[in-house]
Amino acid sequence: MKNYIALFEYEEGSEEFGVIFPDLPGCFSAGTNYADAVRMAHEALALYADGEDNLPEPRTLEEIKEQWSDWHEWEKSCTFFVGEVALYPLKPRARKFNISMDESLVSRIDRVTKNRSAFIERAVEKLLETGVNT
Repeated sequence: MKNYIALFEYEEGSEEFGVIFPDLPGCFSAGTNYADAVRMAHEALALYADGEDNLPEPRTLEEIKEQWSDWHEWEKSCTFFVGEVALYPLKPRARKFNISMDESLVSRIDRVTKNRSAFIERAVEKLLETGVNT
């Protein structure tokens, strides 16, 4: 798991926070309070990473101060603090598959849920966790 330096920008007297990642151009987020900003920063980082094949290695804060061209501007004009945000990959994307099942089984599933796919997915996961082979 990679941890990226995040700059949390805020205005005095405001609850809102902006978040940018100096290592990842174009990756930014915001939140209505600190906890929300952290949650949104994780989401922004995961979404950014999902579209990239080769993410840069995270730099240390010292490296960012030396190498990031916007550091001095940020340091002078913004009220911010530095944090690390861990990259948690997104859940795998769902794909559509056609399967064949006994109609009476589908009817029984429909009586207990409105979402067949989610129901079948959970059932399969549980079955695989038990190590049962059919």
